[in-house]
Amino acid sequence: MSLISLIAIGPWQILIIVVVILFLFGGRRIAEFMGGFGKGIKEFKKELKDDDEKSSDSDSK
Repeated sequence: MSLISLIAIGPWQILIIVVVILFLFGGRRIAEFMGGFGKGIKEFKKELKDDDEKSSDSDSK
């Protein structure tokens, strides 16, 4: 057996991991975490856009 075949994760392993995570944290906490993660990504993109606009304004002067 090769190392890659030992490390490969199949659908059953993914299902077991998801069930364990849901059991440990609960659906509500995972939803709150993902909501916070989404807000963080949105804020990061907004700051990147603002930074690009500021650099464009300073280049035109």
